[in-house]
Amino acid sequence: MATMIERIEDIRDKRLDYYSKLTDAQLMSYPRDSFGSFIAESRLVIERALNAGVRPISLFVEDRWFAQSADLIERVEAIDGDIPVFRATHEQMQQLTGYQITRGPLAALYRPKPLELDELLSDARRIAVLEDITNFTNIGAIFRSAAALGIDAVLVTPGCHDPLYKRAARVSMGTVFQVPWARLQGKRDWADQSVRILHEYGFELAAFALADDAVPIDDPRLREVERLAIVLGTEGDGLASSTIAACDYVVKIPMAHHVDSLNVAAASAVAFWELRAR
Repeated sequence: MATMIERIEDIRDKRLDYYSKLTDAQLMSYPRDSFGSFIAESRLVIERALNAGVRPISLFVEDRWFAQSADLIERVEAIDGDIPVFRATHEQMQQLTGYQITRGPLAALYRPKPLELDELLSDARRIAVLEDITNFTNIGAIFRSAAALGIDAVLVTPGCHDPLYKRAARVSMGTVFQVPWARLQGKRDWADQSVRILHEYGFELAAFALADDAVPIDDPRLREVERLAIVLGTEGDGLASSTIAACDYVVKIPMAHHVDSLNVAAASAVAFWELRAR
């Protein structure tokens, strides 16, 4: 390998700040002459990010994963031979990241340019809207289901956590780089403006909520909708009442054994499959 492999000598090296000193929130606006950055964890997530054209800043590989990462290192070299590959002992990895166990290499990558709504919606038939979901595991699982079950795009509201956070991306198995997504702009009460925009693109909106007037998910009218936005709410509280009022349908998944609802990630998989474009 001819790439810039560097054995870490000083863990205070400023180039390692991506992995140690900067929080995920800080990475979103660092470095300043870019759209921000993020950390990807595990080989699969890094590979899918590279497949999507995301540009790496550096690669950080613990000794135990180094031999297995040879082809990934070569791939990074092919992008740019000046991208550093840092090699660390397990103790150095722990000191820098706080991780007791690693699941493969880490990479610092530049955040892609945010997509415009027109890029996402012009040809889409099925999209998901995630309202204020704050559990990174659920976000990752929803993206994995979206990729597997034919969702064309995902929109996240202003209060929803970042799909590129390392845990969300890892749980998604890197599918956050396969399903196009964008963050809705404006106030926390996103429906006030964004529902009108989605209607202009020809979408009808189905709010998943436990409501007396909700229709079952297998209601035949839903299958006939040409362009459908599936709106899913935060853990615990569900969708805001203003969101439910703004949507075209209120939908529920019928439950058995007195269970009131599914976890939002499980509900998303059921919804994406049942309401898939046919």
